[in-house]
Amino acid sequence: MTFWEHLDELRSCLIRVAAVVLVLAAVAFCFKEWLFAVILAPSHGDFITYRFLGIEMGDLRLINTGLTTQFNLHLSAAFGAAVVVGSPWVLREVFGYIKPALYEHEKHYATRITLAAYAMFVVGALICYFVVFPMIVHFFGAYQVSDDVGNLITLSSYMDSLMSTTLIMGVVFELPVVCWLLGKFGLLSAAWMRRYRRHALVSIMIVAAVITPPDVMSMCLMVLPVYLLYEISILLVKNNT
Repeated sequence: MTFWEHLDELRSCLIRVAAVVLVLAAVAFCFKEWLFAVILAPSHGDFITYRFLGIEMGDLRLINTGLTTQFNLHLSAAFGAAVVVGSPWVLREVFGYIKPALYEHEKHYATRITLAAYAMFVVGALICYFVVFPMIVHFFGAYQVSDDVGNLITLSSYMDSLMSTTLIMGVVFELPVVCWLLGKFGLLSAAWMRRYRRHALVSIMIVAAVITPPDVMSMCLMVLPVYLLYEISILLVKNNT
């Protein structure tokens, strides 16, 4: 194929992806109640995580301070939901575009890496939604510097925290995939990872202290799975070299 034929194929790929995302966004926009029932669930005291851990918490009161803010958040939430639901199709289209340029063994590795990266991101996002973010809501929603200062949390602040925390957790859970790739290219060894295991644990604890509330339970809920990922990464790198 010529350069312009490649560009034409890329354009067709992007148009198909955009069309799917727009259709899914329109559907999500129409199901506003269901969409925000999922988004706002961790703000309710009867959320499954609070009931499972025996945490007593009242509903978090959210407010809106902008005239068009709720509509804009509705749009962004609909597009976000469309990207999440349509991500398998998006990956399929993107992979279909680059697949002809790969050798057979490259196609094999690319398929495994793509599926593994997607699965790990989803796992990280789910752990954030059901474990990490509810702990953040529980702590900061009730935190006060004084009884004279009450909390009135905006909807935009709540959603920004949810999206940023979910993104961070999704990226963190890519650790085994990244380590496997580095090991495959000879840039990382299992011996080196074992030698700096303590340093890794300290780094994980520092990151957990930054993105989670400063209490032991929340830090453990963050540190334990990430450190387990580090140990799994050591095994993957060892078996890969």
